[in-house]
Amino acid sequence: MGFTVLDDALFASGHPGTQTPAELGSPNLGVIRSDDFGESWSPIALTGSTDFHVLTAGPDGTLYGIASDGVDLLISTDDGLEWTRGATLAAADLAATGDGLYAAAEEGLLLSTDNGATFTPIADAPLLYTLDAKPNGSLAGVGTDGALWSQNTEGTWQRLDALQGAAQAFTAIDDKRFIVVDDRGIVQITADDTTILAPAR
Repeated sequence: MGFTVLDDALFASGHPGTQTPAELGSPNLGVIRSDDFGESWSPIALTGSTDFHVLTAGPDGTLYGIASDGVDLLISTDDGLEWTRGATLAAADLAATGDGLYAAAEEGLLLSTDNGATFTPIADAPLLYTLDAKPNGSLAGVGTDGALWSQNTEGTWQRLDALQGAAQAFTAIDDKRFIVVDDRGIVQITADDTTILAPAR
């Protein structure tokens, strides 16, 4: 469910599969970590008790998450070992940049500049349900209107290609290139072109 990268470590959460090792937890994985690019995983925290639907890592190494059974932002400053509570918000996704922590929430795009203690709305942003930070610090995401949106460094948003169905996964590869998984399969989108990299089966 939740997944993020911090330096060379992968952090994930969700539910166990039929071949998931028992030590990773059930019915929820809590936070698990891989230091070998996903070949193996170790339980880190909240094993068995928590399913993070959202995980993201900030430039300073802080991990942020929202569990499926709550609306409190959870924060870790020690690689996921201990978690504290931040603001209460109903957010579908999070993205952290040097400017702060952004949340794609029901009321619109929000920004926290105090490490998740409080959030304020960002004017003139599209209503998003996925969110990612680009390498240049600006944002991109999929809107509730079914389209991909990209922000420039001045804060202006551009509407790019429309998706087919809901986004199952989304990431910004670089400042102008995005990967989304929708009903078409794995799709690369730029301002000038849309390419299906792997068709849905």
